[in-house]
Amino acid sequence: MSTTILTTSPIPGAALGATLPVQGSGDTALAYLEANGAAALNALHEADGLLVVPGWRELAAHPDWLVRISRVFGPEVENYHDTLTPVHMIHPDVGEILVLSNAPPCNQLPPPPPEPPRTAEGALPITFPHRRGWHTDQSFRRPPPDISLFYAVTPAPLEQAQTLFANGYAAYDALGDNMKAKLDGLMGLHALLGTGRSEKAVLAGETPQALLPHQRSQAQPVVRRHPVTGRKALYLCEGGQMDWLDGPFIGMEPGPEGEGAQLLYELMAHYTRSEFVYAHEWNEGDLLIYDNRSMIHSATWYDAERHHREMWRTTVHGNPGPEYAGESKSWMPADAARPMDGLVDYKWR
Repeated sequence: MSTTILTTSPIPGAALGATLPVQGSGDTALAYLEANGAAALNALHEADGLLVVPGWRELAAHPDWLVRISRVFGPEVENYHDTLTPVHMIHPDVGEILVLSNAPPCNQLPPPPPEPPRTAEGALPITFPHRRGWHTDQSFRRPPPDISLFYAVTPAPLEQAQTLFANGYAAYDALGDNMKAKLDGLMGLHALLGTGRSEKAVLAGETPQALLPHQRSQAQPVVRRHPVTGRKALYLCEGGQMDWLDGPFIGMEPGPEGEGAQLLYELMAHYTRSEFVYAHEWNEGDLLIYDNRSMIHSATWYDAERHHREMWRTTVHGNPGPEYAGESKSWMPADAARPMDGLVDYKWR
């Protein structure tokens, strides 16, 4: 796979994605990517929304480079201080970098292993509901973010802490005509985590929180047309990031036992079929660039008692599509001094 300037390679056997090797070293590599930003963005779209830049270890010593690279992929890089993210999860020198680590001060634990931890064939569990945690970043916001960049400063050992990505384009294309017609115009209701509206919380009978305006669940199209490629992709999450009190779908029977829940389970099982999924084994210095508008992802377990893991993430905004034109940021509180709640969105990555 290639563009006019940058050369990428399809990931062997993967359902999506391409590898973009680092060209040169030091400032040369950074300048090369910035100078060819349009080609890099085009390569991302050609690869169905996932680029892997392998082994760029120098980046760890220059966190500001990650922000500069992020600007290649969109006009606005989120400053986590502006969104009132807990300070212990923000890079001490670069406010645009979210730090995800099991070490202090972040103390982020991995998700539990699935039960059973392997499939009957001995493989890594991928398909929902055996694999839990599938989501797209911050779908409880309107407008939702475009692209995320995820960098491995210190990865866990191979065969632990993989990140799984599912191709929303391919999953939508493989639906039958009747299902496509059923989903046309359907809206999903996405909930801020930690507000008592997740599937688990509702099943446990937890009392939901009273929501401030910036915490309210947000409606998103289940089938989202990408503003650049024009292609349709599934856009939904599973139990943790959907509203199971008033949703998960608007206009369908709500709750964990309703017709909406049955449809969500059917769609998520389809979306996460192995032929649509790529499992990334992290090496030190790997940088992954992924498009939240056309895919979902999920974290996997690692032994946090034995291994230190540190990852950095940036979030890019600016082109969610015409259906969001002119909207203000739903997640920004009217009183900027008021802390935001529900930021367990950052719990597992």
